[in-house]
Amino acid sequence: MIPVDPQRFLEDLHHLRSFGASGVGRGVARPAYTDPDIAARDWLAGRMAEAGLEPVFDPAGSLFGLAEGPSLLLGSHSDSQPEGGWLDGALGVVAGLEIARAARAAGGPAVSCVSFQDEEGRFGVTTGSAIWGGNQTLEVADRLIDRDGVTFGDARARMGDRLGDWVDPARFTGFMEMHIEQGPTLDTSGEKIGVVEAIVGIRDMKITLTGQQNHAGTTPMALRRDAFQGLSAFSERINARFRNVVTPATVWTIGHVSLHPNASSIVPGRATFSMQWRDGDTDRLARMEEIIRDTAAEVAGEMGLALDFGPLLGLEPVQMDTELRAALGNAAEAEAPGASRVMPSGALHDATNVARLMPVAMLFVPSIGGVSHDFAEDTAEEDLVTGLRVLARAAGALAG
Repeated sequence: MIPVDPQRFLEDLHHLRSFGASGVGRGVARPAYTDPDIAARDWLAGRMAEAGLEPVFDPAGSLFGLAEGPSLLLGSHSDSQPEGGWLDGALGVVAGLEIARAARAAGGPAVSCVSFQDEEGRFGVTTGSAIWGGNQTLEVADRLIDRDGVTFGDARARMGDRLGDWVDPARFTGFMEMHIEQGPTLDTSGEKIGVVEAIVGIRDMKITLTGQQNHAGTTPMALRRDAFQGLSAFSERINARFRNVVTPATVWTIGHVSLHPNASSIVPGRATFSMQWRDGDTDRLARMEEIIRDTAAEVAGEMGLALDFGPLLGLEPVQMDTELRAALGNAAEAEAPGASRVMPSGALHDATNVARLMPVAMLFVPSIGGVSHDFAEDTAEEDLVTGLRVLARAAGALAG
């Protein structure tokens, strides 16, 4: 096994937490291209250089720490949700750094590491790895807009002359990503490791209903064209319409709502909301899209509202590579005998995009209480170290 240093790994992980520390528990606020995100990437680049790796920022702002010659790539992302946890993505980045550093100090095998940019979707869906993996072009991505009206192109320009050329994916033999589970399964079962068999597919789009802005005190209920009431009707109906199509593993979410003019005494004239759905079956995802569009059109027609659909963003379900997954399974049994399981990932990860370029695999460690995307996100440090050892053992077997 590659001789990793668990204490150094934990110290780096805690130091990374200081960039954008929320002051609430161990939470962080480090969205893509913000000052804390850029400062964190500069620090990571320095740590990569100290380890004897070549730090390279690609045009999207993803940071690679490159070993010489062909190598196995390990990593994740270091940006966070606006109210994020300290381990989501950061765990995989620092684990990749520690294993690459330890491997180089030991004279091999060759391991590189990466922190992809904007995995959390300030502008899209896993934007940095989507561009590198060919699911998105930089030209199209530059026109993406966040909720504050900032374009992706303007945001990445904040990284200035750090941005360099694209890293050739042909230099890597495969990619493995270590991550917190972001769910309750491992924590509930008491198991230490989840070996991922597949990552679900995702679809995401914005829907806008436009009615008539009007006085909230003088406009009779029967004459209102209330955009929010349209959204409410859509939300109620969509659950019933999905009932005979979805499975217990299917999920869908309206996670962001914007009303205009968003004032107490005005009937909302416009409601824009996000609609996201996830499943492991491509046909089911397509059927859900059809139901969403039909239901929105039905509500708009009944309530006298105009309807607009934004671009459909998404990624297909991805199966993990058999050889890499087996290496993780063998390593999990060696490091945590009888305390691992094979499981799907309901969350989206950069590995989905990288799978277009090379073999990929993932492992999970428990999330306390199943909590993630929240300042309360946490994992026991002994479980973090177990995950590190599993990944290091698997990397050594594959790259050695």
